[in-house]
Amino acid sequence: MRTQVCIIGGGPSGLLLSQLLHRKGIDTVVLERRTRDYVLGRIRAGVLEFGMVELLREAGAGARMDAEGFVHDGTYVAHQNRGFRIDFKELTGKQVMVYGQTELTADLYAARDAMGGVVIHEAIGVAPRDLESDAPYVIYHKDNTEHRIDCDYVIGCDGFHGVSRNCIPSDVLREFERIYPFGWLGVLSQTPPVSRELIYANHPRGFALCSMRNENLSRYYVQVPLGDPVGRWSDQAFWDELRRRIPADAAERLVTGASVEKSVTPLRSYVAEPMRWGRLFLCGDAAHIVPPTGAKGLNLAASDVHYLYHALCRTYLDKDAQGLEQYSEQALARVWKATRFSWWFTTTMHRFPEQTDFEQRMQETELAFLESSRAAQTALAENYVGLPY
Repeated sequence: MRTQVCIIGGGPSGLLLSQLLHRKGIDTVVLERRTRDYVLGRIRAGVLEFGMVELLREAGAGARMDAEGFVHDGTYVAHQNRGFRIDFKELTGKQVMVYGQTELTADLYAARDAMGGVVIHEAIGVAPRDLESDAPYVIYHKDNTEHRIDCDYVIGCDGFHGVSRNCIPSDVLREFERIYPFGWLGVLSQTPPVSRELIYANHPRGFALCSMRNENLSRYYVQVPLGDPVGRWSDQAFWDELRRRIPADAAERLVTGASVEKSVTPLRSYVAEPMRWGRLFLCGDAAHIVPPTGAKGLNLAASDVHYLYHALCRTYLDKDAQGLEQYSEQALARVWKATRFSWWFTTTMHRFPEQTDFEQRMQETELAFLESSRAAQTALAENYVGLPY
């Protein structure tokens, strides 16, 4: 098989890039290790930056998002069991969209199907080859048969545990990582959200987050020790702990119910450099991971897609490869800024083991300053709605 761009990974970033390129007449093939049902069953982020919303619309995959998504003008930050609101729209003129990744992925699949896009599922043993040559190719196995895709470029959208990043020689690849000493216990429940906008809560017992997917599907999190087993948390124990950590008025109106899904997510900050080696380009979690605080993970993948999409269009349509030459540097500049914001928001909102009284007072003072300073709120809002591409 021959294509112009071979994309490894059929999650949102791989499907979005494929859809955008197809609309410009650039051929792609997407290889996905899992089944479509598995990909659509993953429950992930649901807060979309302004830039990602525009990108989905450009891809022709934003109609249902616009009809069913929830536009948020701001968010609430709480400490000492009381909260204050940060108004994104007033401070930046922009908003965010709350729309679940599961729904977003379904929309992208529908868009690829409508255009006859090639997405090959259950492709195992994927192996990029000759990435430093002008004729790279990708080997994979399906139905006990080896297949080969010849291409011009290989895009690694296959996540942190994928094969793409490992293709970069160890003497070239640089990795930066911070492992946080706690995780998020998350519960999805078929209950109305406690707030129209997200609530981020700092509490002596640990961080909490109140989020939503739609009018009757809520997503809640509490900070737990790293390695804390899900099995020790009954639904009742979770709801009791959440009530302790969020503002009193929110705790009073919280509607509880049986959990639909419950899991513990570890937190890490990770960046790999460079994001390009030969004809291989890394995109999304294959190159960087951020804590979910601030909702940057999926949105950073979208910004990578933006840079790659425009660089590939420039290469094929304008015969100018400069965009591809600059991709890694350009993408990493935004990645590091988002990593800084996620790190700052995480360290500000969570309680760390062995945290000293001085460190706790500094954290409380940081939040008090954020509450009183328009400049500090503007900085948070600019980062939250998404820095410019």
